Amino acid sequence: MAPCPLQPTTLSALARPAGAALHRSFSTSAQNNAKVAVLGASGGIGQPLALLLKNSPLVSRLTLYDIAHTPGVAADLSHIETRATVKGYLGPEQLPDCLKGCDVVVIPAGVPRKPGMTRNDLFNTNASIVATLTAACAQHCPEAMICVISNPVNSTIPIATEVFKKHGAYDPNKIFGVTTLDIVRANTFIAELKGLDPARVNVPVIGGHAGKTIIPLISQCTPKVDLPQDQLTAVTGRIQEAGTEVVKAKAGAGSATLSMAYAGARFVFSLVDAMNGKEGVVECSFVKSQEADCAYFSTPLLLGKKGIEKNLGIGKISPSEEKMIAEAIPELKASIKKGEEFVKNMK
Repeated sequence: MAPCPLQPTTLSALARPAGAALHRSFSTSAQNNAKVAVLGASGGIGQPLALLLKNSPLVSRLTLYDIAHTPGVAADLSHIETRATVKGYLGPEQLPDCLKGCDVVVIPAGVPRKPGMTRNDLFNTNASIVATLTAACAQHCPEAMICVISNPVNSTIPIATEVFKKHGAYDPNKIFGVTTLDIVRANTFIAELKGLDPARVNVPVIGGHAGKTIIPLISQCTPKVDLPQDQLTAVTGRIQEAGTEVVKAKAGAGSATLSMAYAGARFVFSLVDAMNGKEGVVECSFVKSQEADCAYFSTPLLLGKKGIEKNLGIGKISPSEEKMIAEAIPELKASIKKGEEFVKNMK
């Protein structure tokens, strides 16, 4: 089926840094048949994420799962004049049907941060949710790409890995911790500082996805930017604490949901482009890694038809960035261990 000619071309921005891949994909709709599931689709991230996915010509089937309200969310989205079919699934007994045949599963399920909460405060609730959902994925769509948004990502990705191992379905190239919001924020904040078009700025962000484990490699920014030390320190701190900035601004009414939905959609579109054979698609993600002195680490990844094609590593960095990595490792190791121990202790 040819895509609707009225599709908004502004969606192409979501495919960065893969260039105009989404824009070009309008003319190659034969390949654009991704079957995507969103687990936690009724929540603050899940609903706008599902909207962005429904609006994409890359997606042919969208299945939505949650423990409440999904039939309504699905009915609402199904009225949108794009070709993706939408169906909602409600409660654990319907989860297997939601997952069958999926190419990509995105997991924003869980409780959001509230003022004063750290990502670790979320751990006990969200760890159980992620373990349950990834177990279902391992059983019902073991070949799918798994994109975990649920915080704390530094712990939930080790949980997903250990659960897939338990089910004999583990592929390290197919489990991703979605850290794209850190890159989106870095691009935006650097662009603001330097008066640049944010759509043309690309700052790799490595490490993890919480506080000081978030390491923006401003020395690798394209286009190259020069910042005095005070500005560099300030913008790095802002990128690391941007989630808290939103939590405070919402005054108890939520956390970063709209920007996270955008970032999640950008990552999914990049992944689907690569699965469709698009070359040169690079995104940072928190994955099983040998690039640093801990078992999981976010770096730029070359994506391909089967997930991670090549880990591009850390590259050349400044002394201050080296120091940030060294300071992040102990916290990362503790978070990773916490996730692994959670699965070991599961009944």
